[in-house]
Amino acid sequence: LGKHLKIDQASDKGPWRTVVGIVGDVHRAGLGRAFLPELYVPYTQYPWVNNPRMIVVRSASNPLALTGPIRRAVAGIDPDQAISGVTTMRSTVESSLSGRNFNMALLSTLAALALVLSAVGVYGATAYAVSQRYHEFGIRMALGAGPRDLLKLVINRGLAMSLAGVGIGLIGALALTRLLSNLLFGVTATDPRPFAAVAALLTLVALAACWFPARRASRVDP
Repeated sequence: LGKHLKIDQASDKGPWRTVVGIVGDVHRAGLGRAFLPELYVPYTQYPWVNNPRMIVVRSASNPLALTGPIRRAVAGIDPDQAISGVTTMRSTVESSLSGRNFNMALLSTLAALALVLSAVGVYGATAYAVSQRYHEFGIRMALGAGPRDLLKLVINRGLAMSLAGVGIGLIGALALTRLLSNLLFGVTATDPRPFAAVAALLTLVALAACWFPARRASRVDP
C-alpha cells in the first residue's frame, strides 16, 4: 500500500498511480484460465476506454426477477442507455466450465463402465477358479475344514489379486495425472483423498464380487 507504479509500460509518459488497496485473484476469463495481473482504476480517470460497463447485483431471491427494476433504475438515469446480456453469476460460471464439465462427464461415464467391467471380471475369474476346485474343497471339508475356512480361503485369494490390481492401477493413475490437470479446479491432480476413495471403492467391489463364489464354495457337499 502506498507504492507508486505506471500502468503504461511502453513509455514513461503515463502518470504515476498510487496503490490504495489490494484484492484477491479473480478468474476474469473463466475458472479454467490462469490468473493474470490486473489493476482496478477509477472510471473517471479512463472515461475514453471503450469497454462494456457491467453492473453486478447481489440478491437473496431469484436474481432474474430484478431485471425489470434494474432496467427502470438505469432508464431513470439515462433513458438512452441500452441494457443487454442479463444473466446470473451461476450461469456465467457454468458457461466457462461447460467444455470441462463435458469432458469430466465423459470420463466419469467411462470410469463407471470400467468399474462394472472390473467387477464382472473379478466375479467371473473367481467363480471359475472356485468351480475348478470343487473336489479340493470337498476333500478339505472331509478332513475337517468348515464352511468359514473355505469362505476365508476364497475371499483372501480373490482380494489378494484385486489389491494387486488396485496397486498397479494407482501407479498408472499417478503417472497419468498430468493429463487431467487441465480438467481440475480447486483440487490438485495428486490429491490423496480421491485416490484413497477410489482404491477403497474398488476393494469393496472386489470383495462383493468374491463373496458369492465364496459362499458357493463353502456349501460344497463332501
